[in-house]
Amino acid sequence: MITRMSTLFLRTLREDPADAEVASHKLLVRAGYIRRIAPGIYSWLPAGLRVLRNIEKVVREEMDGIGAQQIELPALLPREPYETTHRWTEYGSALFRLKDRKGADYLLGPTHEELFALTVKSQCTSYKDLPLILYQIQTKYRDEERPRAGLLRCREFVMKDSYSFNIDDAGLEAAYQAHRGAYQRIFDRLGIEYVICTAMSGPMGGSASEEFLAVSPAGEDTFVRSTGSDYAANVEAVRIPVPDAQTIDGQPEMEDIPTPGAGTIDELVSCLQEAGHGEIAADQTLKTLMVKTRKPGGEWVPLGIGIPGDRELDQKRLEAAFDPTEVELFETEDFEKYPFIKKGYIGPLELLDNDIAYYVDPRAVIGTSWVVGGGQPDMHRLHAVVGRDFTPTGVLDVATIREGDPAPDGKGTLTLARGIEIGHIFQLGRKYTNAFELDVLGEDGKPQRVTMGSYGIGVSRLVAVIAEQFHDEKGLCWPAEVAPWDVHVVVANKAEGVAEAAVEMAEQLSAVGLEVLLDDRKASPGVKFKDSEMLGMPHVLVIGRGWANGKVELRNRLTGESEEMEPAAALHVLTAR
Repeated sequence: MITRMSTLFLRTLREDPADAEVASHKLLVRAGYIRRIAPGIYSWLPAGLRVLRNIEKVVREEMDGIGAQQIELPALLPREPYETTHRWTEYGSALFRLKDRKGADYLLGPTHEELFALTVKSQCTSYKDLPLILYQIQTKYRDEERPRAGLLRCREFVMKDSYSFNIDDAGLEAAYQAHRGAYQRIFDRLGIEYVICTAMSGPMGGSASEEFLAVSPAGEDTFVRSTGSDYAANVEAVRIPVPDAQTIDGQPEMEDIPTPGAGTIDELVSCLQEAGHGEIAADQTLKTLMVKTRKPGGEWVPLGIGIPGDRELDQKRLEAAFDPTEVELFETEDFEKYPFIKKGYIGPLELLDNDIAYYVDPRAVIGTSWVVGGGQPDMHRLHAVVGRDFTPTGVLDVATIREGDPAPDGKGTLTLARGIEIGHIFQLGRKYTNAFELDVLGEDGKPQRVTMGSYGIGVSRLVAVIAEQFHDEKGLCWPAEVAPWDVHVVVANKAEGVAEAAVEMAEQLSAVGLEVLLDDRKASPGVKFKDSEMLGMPHVLVIGRGWANGKVELRNRLTGESEEMEPAAALHVLTAR
């Protein structure tokens, strides 16, 4: 098929959009692939829609390849199924809620576990109906607080979500591995550099969970890799190695020590050194941070967290640890409600004595000795031993992970990088099938509870991810698998017969099944070349000055290589691919 740029609904821009932060956002708008409608909401223009459909095609082929069957469920959903699983409230403010004219509650679906479970419940009654994998490629909705980076974080987006239904856990594991393999083939075909990371399940629930992260400095997710093994994990899912407990007997008694003006860790260490305790470093202090938590529909509850003084609290790890419970750091008005909590000098003893839960970092094992807050201004406590002087409520692994930290598997150290989530797979187990009592009759004639898996791919996000990984200073560089057109034919010579020759070559390429973009506009060669670089087709065929000598120019957009050759040779190169 030939698409003529003279009639194509496309306009390229020379300037970056004012709200664009990352390369993919800038280039997709400038190249005329998408246009912004509202924050986090974009229109797909013809060129962009072609890329999106090509990605969908790859996803569909690989899903069909593992025996999955495509269906289509509505995006507008009733409240009741989500009330059954408590996700009507657990999803919090990210859920688009609305009422119909009769006052009934509805939502715009962010994901469809509930509806798939109910659909299967209505159709499947016997173990003979399983195993089953269903999927859809559908528009989803999330009321993002801060939509950003173009297609990377939207309020409306296209997602492939699939769900497996099995009679037992062995079947679930097989379905999980089948999806894992399919995802690897999808991302390999798309040419994406990615990492498979251990991840948190979040509000989806379930047990085993892995993320597929595209490596990119534009990513919002931080992940770690080990220098000594294939260990990789989203930083939220990293569980630091826990040291062995230490002996309490023989340790110095806890003592109060004046620390005037030492409201920060740096000030505390300096104060201790001046007082003759130069052996104490920041990592031997246990600073207490106050947060408040609120379960869906509940009240705010205060909670203290003790982490080593040389670390900071990682907000994403904190939120992931409590999800779906809300968690926020204390504000000034929160401290005013609890006058016994002295900011800068908070210690575990005062919190526990006032029935406020106190959690500690995994490094604070039984028998470890710390410098802690003294519970009053200008006072700290030395030699506060865990299990002797205070007993924490529990353990929370929410401190920052740093480059060079020991790997959780004991092999090597950790390196940190940024990534964009492009896929997530979950072994949900029976969370949703229990909620809807999804049973089938087993071989013994008795009811058996079905087990589920859930598997997502951000299809529209992949357009931006590929743009992030495949671009240069001139514009986009689409891989052949997703490019909107296979060949961009540029007419760069006004001499007699050139335009006709370009059409003839385009027709020959089209005849063998290639998608051709023909720039037949009455624009200057410079404008056409700039647009060809911005649009980013894998191959650009230029019919220009060399035509008088029987030559055309064939450019490889990805490598930048260019070669003059006879038209027949160019056609052979392009059609042989």
